[in-house]
Amino acid sequence: MSHQYRDRIRTLERRADEIAADFDPDPPEEERAMNILRRGVGPTVSLYCEARTGGQWVRFDEATFDRLEATLNQWLGLYAACYGVELDGTYSVRTAAELLVDTHDVRDVATVLTGVPER
Repeated sequence: MSHQYRDRIRTLERRADEIAADFDPDPPEEERAMNILRRGVGPTVSLYCEARTGGQWVRFDEATFDRLEATLNQWLGLYAACYGVELDGTYSVRTAAELLVDTHDVRDVATVLTGVPER
């Protein structure tokens, strides 16, 4: 696997960690939630899509794939916190990618996966 993907995952992890470090939302924070989707959830899911559909199919080793999914879940947790919700479960990056292909909308992906905000 290309170091490019590892480096991009590391960048997404760091960005999520930086935001989480001083994250104290006052729900509901729609604008902040959308920023998290644009800066974190979308790029994380897009990285997976690119690796699977680009010119050369990329296979993530187990540790890297686990980091990618943990990063997605951290971003989704920050997103949900903007609505005053703490997530219980974890979410699959593959499922998120399939939803993105179906909906073409990262907000729909987050809402379908997490149920936040309630419809």
